[in-house]
Amino acid sequence: MANTFTNRSNMAAQRSLLRALGWSDSEMNKPIVGIVSAQSEIIPGHIHLGEIARAVADGVLAAGGKPVIVPSIGVCDGIAMGHRGMRYSLPSREIIADSAEILARAHAFDACVFVGNCDKIIPGMLLGAIRLDLPCAFVSGGPMLAGRRAGGKLSLSSMFEAVGAYASGKIGENELHEFECTACPSCGSCSGMFTANSMNCLLEALGMALPGNGTVPAVYSARIALAKRTGEAVMRLLANDIRPRDILTETALKNAERVDMAIGASSNSVLHLLALASELGFSKEQISVDTMNEISAQTPNLCRLAPAGERYIEELDEAGGISAVIRTLIDADLFDGSALTVAGVTQDQLTATARVKDPELIRPVSDPYSPYGGLAILKGNLAKEGSVVKKSAVDPKMYRHSGPARVFDSEEEAMEAITSNRIRPGDVVVIRYEGPKGGPGMREMLSPTSSIVGAGLGDTVALVTDGRFSGATRGAAIGHVCPEAAAGGVIGIVEEGDTIEIDIEKGEINLRVPQNEIDRRLKAFVPKEKPAEGYLRRYRALVTSASDGAVFRKF
Repeated sequence: MANTFTNRSNMAAQRSLLRALGWSDSEMNKPIVGIVSAQSEIIPGHIHLGEIARAVADGVLAAGGKPVIVPSIGVCDGIAMGHRGMRYSLPSREIIADSAEILARAHAFDACVFVGNCDKIIPGMLLGAIRLDLPCAFVSGGPMLAGRRAGGKLSLSSMFEAVGAYASGKIGENELHEFECTACPSCGSCSGMFTANSMNCLLEALGMALPGNGTVPAVYSARIALAKRTGEAVMRLLANDIRPRDILTETALKNAERVDMAIGASSNSVLHLLALASELGFSKEQISVDTMNEISAQTPNLCRLAPAGERYIEELDEAGGISAVIRTLIDADLFDGSALTVAGVTQDQLTATARVKDPELIRPVSDPYSPYGGLAILKGNLAKEGSVVKKSAVDPKMYRHSGPARVFDSEEEAMEAITSNRIRPGDVVVIRYEGPKGGPGMREMLSPTSSIVGAGLGDTVALVTDGRFSGATRGAAIGHVCPEAAAGGVIGIVEEGDTIEIDIEKGEINLRVPQNEIDRRLKAFVPKEKPAEGYLRRYRALVTSASDGAVFRKF
């Protein structure tokens, strides 16, 4: 397992620079393992990643490698929410992938361990790992503990809903302050089944992380031990020449989709799994929103974690974690246990002893929360290429809804209407020009959805957008409408008062306007283009549809 710089006279100059770092002769002869860490002092899920990265380094050292810790950028979606900073969240995924590729290739790493935690960081690192196709493993920083207030548990979504309740006069300033001080009690990724925890759980289902990656709390010592084992594991991958493309097969992605549906993961997981499929070169016949819908129809929803329920990630860990979910699905012939993992064994072997310890949290296949998956893809004349809803977080009363469109060309316009009590029961709030091109950046919109729920309208008002939603969103929130308004989609020609009909059970979303009128409007339609500068301007020029994962165009 010699590295690029070992015992080659033509590399003496390069080795002299490594000696400037204080490397010894023995270190020169070891494989170089890049530990790509997104540690920073602005993201609660990343503040402690220096400790996690150092534990990975200990594992690499113990197994005979030379670890080097290098940085990655990251965006905290919660902090970026509700202002222009959110336009940079999804675009940061491409920067993260690019920087991982650049760092590892430029410095001739022999293998990599990726240490991230939140939202777009893990998907970006996955894209980078696929491009590099070096032996790679992942370990996250782990979830935050749930907050506690008045005998109950809460999370960031509770906080955003409290803001909505305050804006509608349901709670006072002192109560809002109490929420603020108790919602996020520790470091780690926000404590519900939001995007960060969804992707960290799916890393296990994909086979790219060891058991416990998605659920062991950030503050537990077991998280440090897991990081050390991951460092050891990547050295075994290197010794056996097992690479991401050996693990991330079509089977692995479909396995992840099944776990996605079983645990009721964030709607953003659809976007990121499609991006992985694109990076891997899979056709739409192999992986698409249609295959996701097929898998959803076949996979029962076994978990209802916040925001869909009252249980939290730390409780999923106590119930057996993702290994128990995978074992349940394998035993029901709903998950292909032959898929390879970073442990060097199959999923079947890795989860052989996993057991469900709380059948109320991880339901049996014979008694699920729902016979269908936690996510649903809706299509119709308003979303010909598809849209996404977290069905498990929707009040069943809203599975079918028809109402007048209340149309807004930005999140800010919609928020002003919601907070000034201009939205009425039965309305369908339409927020457009927030897609990948239209934003640009495809902002998450937790503030509007939380404000609707906080105002007591969650079971009577739907929200439809070409943007996307936080994993913390609940209610009839339909996002990723494709084609988006900026690309000439039908959502761009919806007018105030038009009837929009939603049928989540049938997987349909339609604008109830005569076809000849739709055709007339489309013929006259000139999409708006919002001002953009710097990276966002380049992003808008390169990004594809959300139905393709909002990846950059291939050249």
